[in-house]
Amino acid sequence: MKKLFLLAALLTGMQTPVQSQAKKTPNIIFFLVDDMGWQDTSVPFWDSITPANQKFRTPNMERLCKAGTKFTNAYAASICTPSRVSFLTGMNVARHHVSNWTAYRNKAVDGQDSLLEIPAWNVNGISPEASQERSVYATPLPQLLKEHGYYTIQCGKAHFGAYQTIGADPLNLGFVKNIGGSAAGNPASYLAEDDFGRRPDRFILQAEIPGMEKYRGKHSFLTADLTQEAMLAMDTAQLKKQPFFLYMAHYAVHLPYNADDRFIQRYLDMGLPQPEAAYAALVEGMDESLGQLMDYLDQHHLTENTIIVFMSDNGGYSHPPRQGAPNTQNYPLRGGKGSLYEGGVREPMIISWNGVTKPGTVNSQYVIMEDFYPTILEWAGIRKSRTVQTVDGRSMVPFLKQPGLRDQTRPLVWNFPNDWTGGRLGEDNSWLTAIRQGKWKLIYFEKQQRLELYNLEEDIHEAVNVAARYPVKTRELAGLLTKELKQRGAQLPVYKATKKAVPYPGELPLK
Repeated sequence: MKKLFLLAALLTGMQTPVQSQAKKTPNIIFFLVDDMGWQDTSVPFWDSITPANQKFRTPNMERLCKAGTKFTNAYAASICTPSRVSFLTGMNVARHHVSNWTAYRNKAVDGQDSLLEIPAWNVNGISPEASQERSVYATPLPQLLKEHGYYTIQCGKAHFGAYQTIGADPLNLGFVKNIGGSAAGNPASYLAEDDFGRRPDRFILQAEIPGMEKYRGKHSFLTADLTQEAMLAMDTAQLKKQPFFLYMAHYAVHLPYNADDRFIQRYLDMGLPQPEAAYAALVEGMDESLGQLMDYLDQHHLTENTIIVFMSDNGGYSHPPRQGAPNTQNYPLRGGKGSLYEGGVREPMIISWNGVTKPGTVNSQYVIMEDFYPTILEWAGIRKSRTVQTVDGRSMVPFLKQPGLRDQTRPLVWNFPNDWTGGRLGEDNSWLTAIRQGKWKLIYFEKQQRLELYNLEEDIHEAVNVAARYPVKTRELAGLLTKELKQRGAQLPVYKATKKAVPYPGELPLK
């Protein structure tokens, strides 16, 4: 009996490290919202509460902030597909060249300009195969996670590649489950009873939402339906006894602003016009989804071993049918989606990592979308991974473990050598590149050959261009931006008349 007891104890001791290690492999939920502005929430990401914070109701974002860390200087690209490709590859837009949103194979979506033409950017998005033309060839993040035992779930908007390309199907990128993801950048309709916008007489790309057939024709809303499917997918991961990576990428809060009848009446009663009320209801419905996922984790005793990230893919849409004058919706930030002013690139971001992030804390370190690639690999315990691409992102783990740590020397770079709307929405949304280092931010307007310099610590509104006041700093950042663009092989727009690229920012005469 004594020998049996010793043998059992020995076996138990041998098994414990293995079991312990399995428990340490965290589940990861990356909760991504589409077109959500920095101020489209009741959570203040500035130093004071704004009218926008008072308009929106997002109690579950507040709940997540209480459990984790709020990042007030988090960035993405100014347009959706570039951000999503940076997330999947760890590459900066200047390097991966998917610089605008994708649609159909080999077709650019840019507007036309009389002076400039767009470079041959990667209109087909991401590809895990080198053979596909006009694509960035890369090792996708979900592929590495899958190879290391994760059950990888794509739920909601994908928009990683153009229609009829390899990257249009998330299952080709390392996801083992795809719910609702395709080449579409927005839904034709959020309403299941409207068949999500599908029409029997014609093909509508935006109405093709795979895996949602059982909801079509019913009285429900896409945001809620996707949430239900996400929880079913997490059930599957538990049955398989695998850690899960859930890429919960809502179509909300992108146009069209269909009314979610669960929430809209509150905002109509507040006196908001119908489109803005519908937008606010989209925001609250997204927040309800976040709360349901957090409740799921609690109910299944998964909260302690699940890391949750909340993020938006670009700045908030700031034009009609949104309420108010154009480019005022993201106040105190200037501009909106498509712009390299702060309103187009600064995002609401929250991370809850049990045992590491201190509840209710705020972190002002600036980070950017491609940083999630090495960060998530580190969370997953993947120390040595081979990628075919150069990874520009840097792990955020040191800033999470040491909240007081700051790096003000790293440059963040944006490159948008594109014409988003053909000039319809002004010069803020086309032919741009920019850099931030520390408190300073420089924007180069390529068509106008103009440099604008802002001190973000003193002027978060980007209201006062101080390039003439600080010529040395302007020249320094213009030179650094030029160096970074060249090192990453960034594309520049070309003059139609000469077929020559616009000058680099460091080549401009300082006015």
